[in-house]
Amino acid sequence: MSSPHKSHNKGDKDTRERFSRKMSMQEYELIHDEQEDESCLQKYRKRCMQDMHLRLSFGPKYGYLCELQNGEQFLEVIEKERKTIMVIVHIYEDGIKGCEALNNSLTCLAAEYSTVRFCKIKASNTGAGDRFSTDVLPTLLVYKGGELLSNFISVTEQFSEEFFAVDVESFLNEYGLLPEKEIPELGNGDTDDQDIE
Repeated sequence: MSSPHKSHNKGDKDTRERFSRKMSMQEYELIHDEQEDESCLQKYRKRCMQDMHLRLSFGPKYGYLCELQNGEQFLEVIEKERKTIMVIVHIYEDGIKGCEALNNSLTCLAAEYSTVRFCKIKASNTGAGDRFSTDVLPTLLVYKGGELLSNFISVTEQFSEEFFAVDVESFLNEYGLLPEKEIPELGNGDTDDQDIE
């Protein structure tokens, strides 16, 4: 026969074990909930960043250097483009020092700044060839809302003998003529093996 004192101890022990298991389950759920909360928070942050990016980058996307064929097309691009779009036009001629390098640089920048419309036109095709003699080429004209914001005559004089897209980008940024660079799409933060391939 067992003593009542012993069964009371056994009951206490069972109660303590149940309480301990219950506490462990509560702690587990709390920790698990915190991990879920962190995951939800990361997803929420990502969605907010993407939404903000979409709101800030509305409008047409270009991403290339467009060749304008004549003065009419030149005027149409300037006058009919949305008022919020920056239009950068390179006036050039083949064989003029710096024109080819500037075209190459603008091609690179057009890919990076897809909300800016980058164009080029031969001076002889503008219909105002007398205004763009070879001694003022290459020329960059910057428009927004149909208004001329800046004009850079013989612009390559601002650069060293050999220049690249980063040099042209820095030059345009000095005058505040390029928008902030676009934010690359954010990943989900996971570093699974399949993401690293």
